[in-house]
Amino acid sequence: MTSEVTQSITINAMPSKVLEAFFDGKALAAWWEVSRAVCVPRPLGSYAVEWEPTEWRDDMLGRLGGSFHGTVIDFAAGREFFVAELYWHPPDGDPIGPMALEVTCIYKGPFTTELHVRQSGCDPDSPRWLRYYEVMQSGWSVALAALKRYLEQRR
Repeated sequence: MTSEVTQSITINAMPSKVLEAFFDGKALAAWWEVSRAVCVPRPLGSYAVEWEPTEWRDDMLGRLGGSFHGTVIDFAAGREFFVAELYWHPPDGDPIGPMALEVTCIYKGPFTTELHVRQSGCDPDSPRWLRYYEVMQSGWSVALAALKRYLEQRR
C-alpha cells in the first residue's frame, strides 16, 4: 500500500497553459469536474475546489466528491507549484489531511510538456488513509488524461 500518488503525463501544450489549467475555474470544471473553485496562483494563495457528491459509495470512504483545500506555498509561473495543508472533506465522514500537492512542468520541446503530479501525506497506520490513496491513484490517472484531452483540443 502506498502513502502517496505520483503520476506523469506528456501533454502537447506549453507549460504555462498546463499550470494555468490548475488555477482557472472554467478549466478545472472541464477536466477535473469541479463544481466550484477558488485557486490563487501565488504564495499564500488559497487552493480550494469542490465536487458534487457521487452516487457511488466506497465501503471505507463513503461518497466521493466534497471539497479539497489548502494553501499555495510556492508558485513559479510556467514551471511548478506546491500546495500544503491540504485537506479533503468528503461528503460523509471526517476529513483526511494534512497533505501536500506538488505539480511540476518540464518543457520538452515545441508545445510539449511533461507534467508530474505528486500528492503525499499520510498516517501509514490508518486503513482509511491507505484506501484514500488507492482511490486517488486511479482518480489522478483519469483526471490527468482528461487534462491532456482538454488542453490538446484547445490548441
